[in-house]
Amino acid sequence: MVRFLHLISALEDVVTKYLLDLESLVESSVREDEFIYNACAPLVNGGKKLRPVLFLLCANSQGDCPREKTLPLAAALELIHTASLVHDDILDNSKKRRGIETTNSKYGAQIAVLVGDYLFAKAFQLVSNGNYGAEVSGVLSALVKNLCIGEIMQDRNLFVVPGMSEYYDRINLKTAIFLSSCCKLGGIVAGLDKKDVESFAAYGSGLGLAFQIIDDLLDFFGDEKVTGKPLGGDMKSGVITLPVIRALQVSDESDVLREIVTRREVTDSDIEDAIEIIRATDAVEYCKMRADGHIDSARINLPFPIKDSVGLALEQIADFVVDRSW
Repeated sequence: MVRFLHLISALEDVVTKYLLDLESLVESSVREDEFIYNACAPLVNGGKKLRPVLFLLCANSQGDCPREKTLPLAAALELIHTASLVHDDILDNSKKRRGIETTNSKYGAQIAVLVGDYLFAKAFQLVSNGNYGAEVSGVLSALVKNLCIGEIMQDRNLFVVPGMSEYYDRINLKTAIFLSSCCKLGGIVAGLDKKDVESFAAYGSGLGLAFQIIDDLLDFFGDEKVTGKPLGGDMKSGVITLPVIRALQVSDESDVLREIVTRREVTDSDIEDAIEIIRATDAVEYCKMRADGHIDSARINLPFPIKDSVGLALEQIADFVVDRSW
């Protein structure tokens, strides 16, 4: 999170003052059982905190929103995200997340499922205790539902090359709707009119699509020491993403690449071969162009007027999403 905040200098005036309290609330929410805390602490205490940061920025876009109104919901969003990561690692059989051993790898799938469920429950307990009302609960329920649909869609189509529309359906359900919901909830809690709430939601959606596309690039071309995940993790688990889809469209070696990515057992050498085929095409530039287009859409949808510091922070987050290396 510190590296993220260094990149987003405008956050200092807007939400940095909330973040220590946010981290404290998130941590205390999972401390009621020592074993459960130890199982999820590495994830709870790490990460960019992008989702609660987006919520806090939008909630404070017109003026200071009371902490007692924002912090429980910000913490709930981070717990929902953490729960989804725990479950993702089970589905993908991932051994590492953020450079550390996953809950699934360390404790087994049965414990990991329950830890993820626990985190979801704690999130909704915070929301219930905060008395946010039916609209907020409805947005959160839809968010979790769509996360599940996205995961089911992905799991049912492993090792199958998706069309472009199927790919976008998946990343919309798994990522874009989450970031969109964070921004939308910020607008709702701030008491903004419906038009501005939907504008924030549209900003978050464009941001989320770009975020996932860059994530898919980093899976092939990132630095493992920086991303904390081994290269080709998606391919190993059968998830076929935009760099592969594009390379299959334009590569002279598309038949070789297709055979690799649809094979249920791949070696490190297979991953290296796939990366070389992808690198020889315009897939990287194509993915960055797509991500840039979604970021442009996100910026256009920012409501006006909002506090200068919030607007600057949201612009800097957009820059971070497309330029990041982790």
